[in-house]
Amino acid sequence: MGPYSILIYLSIAVILSYLFDIAARATKIPSVLMLLLTGIALKQAVDYTGAQVALPAVTLQLLGIVGLIMIVLDESLNLKISPDKGPLIRRAFVAAAVMLLGQAFAIGGLLQWYLGPNVPFQSCLLNAVPLAVISSAVAIPSVAGLGGEKQEFIVYESTFSDILGIMLFNFVAQDNFAQGISALTFTRDLLAILVVSALATAILAFLLHRIRLHVKFFLVLAFLVLIYSLAKKLHLSSLLVVLVFGLVLKNADLFLRGPLRRWFQLERLQDELRQLQSITAESAFLIRTFFFLLFGFSISLSSILDARLLLQGLLIVGVLTLLRYLYLRYVARTSLIPEVFIAPKGLITVLLFYSIPQKQLIGEVSENILFVVILLTGVLMLIGLQLPSREAPPELNEY
Repeated sequence: MGPYSILIYLSIAVILSYLFDIAARATKIPSVLMLLLTGIALKQAVDYTGAQVALPAVTLQLLGIVGLIMIVLDESLNLKISPDKGPLIRRAFVAAAVMLLGQAFAIGGLLQWYLGPNVPFQSCLLNAVPLAVISSAVAIPSVAGLGGEKQEFIVYESTFSDILGIMLFNFVAQDNFAQGISALTFTRDLLAILVVSALATAILAFLLHRIRLHVKFFLVLAFLVLIYSLAKKLHLSSLLVVLVFGLVLKNADLFLRGPLRRWFQLERLQDELRQLQSITAESAFLIRTFFFLLFGFSISLSSILDARLLLQGLLIVGVLTLLRYLYLRYVARTSLIPEVFIAPKGLITVLLFYSIPQKQLIGEVSENILFVVILLTGVLMLIGLQLPSREAPPELNEY
């Protein structure tokens, strides 16, 4: 395939993704679901023609990592913190934490029951964590038209779920898991990433404010990706760095106090912020397009149509949805439509699965089961977005 042919296909992919976004606003069908199905259709077309197209596995991982950074940064740059949003943020954090733990242990227990006692529970739990994490890369773009507190809740919850999911994954992956030393190691890593987040945010904001050259935004983004990757190599929850950086920039008037006011001009920083938001949004859109197309392309349709595999996927999604309903209905005491349906799996699920050490991999949990779960949760989200949104009764909103 020549270079011009590749450019033609890449251009068509971007145009299709843009049209999918327009269609998503009109039909409430998530654009990422359309991208996944398009990827599957392309795979079938290529197989039918007999052409051989091999994509290195690292390509999908690289797109996923950068896409996750861009999507979380894009959304954090749009989150305005105010005292009246404190209860909403706390509610979203608690929901993300409780459901992540509950669903991960439930799916881990289900896997061990299915596989028998010969498979260690640590391996079952480690394979279950990716299936319990809500993908902000899927949820955030899909609820763009929802508006109001419901959209903000899902944005905060999915972002917290990504961060907490990575932290839980790193905790379970420790060799000393379930021993006393593991809690100390986890606390140490958490404190370390908070310090790194504060220092990285100060350095990146300073660069953004002080650099006078015309080309600077991608330099700042390159530094952010570098810090994220270095922290990840140290097994830290580096997504927190991205979230803190975006929140501080968006709410600079709250964080720049005292001596910091002498180093930064708020008006200039706000001008830079608007340009950074535009570049980040465009980059997130581009990377998300190619990631979900390639992920759909990497899946064999014949393998996921296996009745046993579909039954396993339905059982996993059924358990996840039931636990989410029980929490929202009886613990959080909040509205259910569309929140109970919006817990999609996607980019973060794939990235965490690829991060499972070889010795902890379970044969029954494969890329195909991941795709079935991603597809089913995407269909559930589609159903939820089609339903008329209803607020919780007044007595339930007091939580």
